[in-house]
Amino acid sequence: MVPENNICILDAAGHKQLTQKERLEKTRTLVYPSSQDACRKLASEVADLIRGREAEGGYVVLGLATGSTPVPFYRELIRLHKQETLSFKAVITFNLDEYYGLPSNHPESYCTFMHDQLFEHIDILPENIHIPDGTVSIDEVYEYCKNYERAIDEAGGLDLQILGIGRTGHIGFNEPGSAKDTVTRMITLDRVTRADAAADFLGIANVPRFAITMGVGTIMKARRIVLMAWGGNKADVVKEAIEGPVTDMISASYLQEHGSAVVLVDAAGSSRLTRFERPWLVGSVDWTHAMIKRAIVWLSETVGSPILKLRDEDYNEHGVGEVLSTLNQKAYHVNIDVFNRVQHTITGWPGGKANTENQPRPERALPVHKRVVVFSAEPSDAIFGMAGTLDRLIEQKHNVTLVILTSGGLRVGDASARNFAGVIKEMAELAVAGECWTDQKVYAQSILSELEAKGDFGVDPPTVRRLKGLILREETRDAAADCGVNPGQVKFLDLPFYERSRYRRFQLSEDDAESIKHILNEVKPHSIFANG
Repeated sequence: MVPENNICILDAAGHKQLTQKERLEKTRTLVYPSSQDACRKLASEVADLIRGREAEGGYVVLGLATGSTPVPFYRELIRLHKQETLSFKAVITFNLDEYYGLPSNHPESYCTFMHDQLFEHIDILPENIHIPDGTVSIDEVYEYCKNYERAIDEAGGLDLQILGIGRTGHIGFNEPGSAKDTVTRMITLDRVTRADAAADFLGIANVPRFAITMGVGTIMKARRIVLMAWGGNKADVVKEAIEGPVTDMISASYLQEHGSAVVLVDAAGSSRLTRFERPWLVGSVDWTHAMIKRAIVWLSETVGSPILKLRDEDYNEHGVGEVLSTLNQKAYHVNIDVFNRVQHTITGWPGGKANTENQPRPERALPVHKRVVVFSAEPSDAIFGMAGTLDRLIEQKHNVTLVILTSGGLRVGDASARNFAGVIKEMAELAVAGECWTDQKVYAQSILSELEAKGDFGVDPPTVRRLKGLILREETRDAAADCGVNPGQVKFLDLPFYERSRYRRFQLSEDDAESIKHILNEVKPHSIFANG
């Protein structure tokens, strides 16, 4: 098979089922090692498209998406502009959607997002930027949406539409139930969609309930469509959209009926596609020990039978008979081998068990008491994700260091900070003669004033953000102590990528890498666990 990096993405659109392993995929899907690899390739092709159209004296009309998915693509376009003189003066853009009720300067509006992530960094003409207006009065929305459609048509239609995919399978804000012929309109946002946006808005109560979005029909009129999906959290819906039936419950599935659509995924995003998750169902495979184990565990779950009770007939009737013929063995012998290997992955000794040096176990026996680092993306992740494992590691006398990568302050609502400052202020006001609470009162009042000044959606000033992080620190120490972790063994890195930005705007730097390197050099762990 030709490596994906050698395939022209825009030319691949619409070409389906090129190999036996892809036969269940109804939309052409290209898999890349990472989102950066895919976006670098796509941006290069878009640059060629822009330059070619500009040389002809014309314009390229792009449909653009928001959210974290297209950010690597936009960053690569910016790099091409700054380092390789790519001009965007011959580009017209139309964004997919906007939250209804948010002004363009709201920090979580898609207008703000697009200017932060792309437009402010390139030379596109302001008059060529089109983003739905979330402040149109309700009685003017219908006419406004008709005019948005008309503007796309008058620009010559969309040459290329960039899409992400939501957890409900939506493209744009075309939530479950959106018909194939829908046009630009106002729509009510699904509960899952609002929950996914809650972190950006500091709580689901603050997430708008409505949005203006291009319709499925509008998107399907684009000459080419590229949908991008990164990460394992999108793997399930990617499989449904690509291999499942066309349904209005997953608007991305409509792309199966588009003549020039292509899906770009990274390795994690493709993990549920049949050719990767169950490759034996779409062709011959190399029956390594790992592949045999995967197949037989899947067979056990599919048949609803314990591994040791699987029969030759079960293998043959569910597409795994090739294992028996390749190994020239009966199911009985394969079952025992797989059962033993599965059994050896299960342990109540996550740090390894003493005096088992010659036994097959998931963790080595020596040293008996290990130095263990547990990375937690935000303060609560390790507690929710592996509290039982933490408890066992401590009980078995391992030296555990819990490393909190970010403050988690973005998840703390203003109410918590306001309550804390209010308590300090009141204690200062109730102080008896001789007690000096002047500094505390000044601090508390400054927090309350800054919260009021920024409003519900303003960016937290550094002092407020610091306070919110400290509130979570104490909660984390208490929770860690319940798991047996000494407070002195809880380290807070407050990585710069998080502290300097907001959700969907994060950018890793060398400072972040150095912080991780420093803690690893300090602890020199034998084992590392990661959460989040």
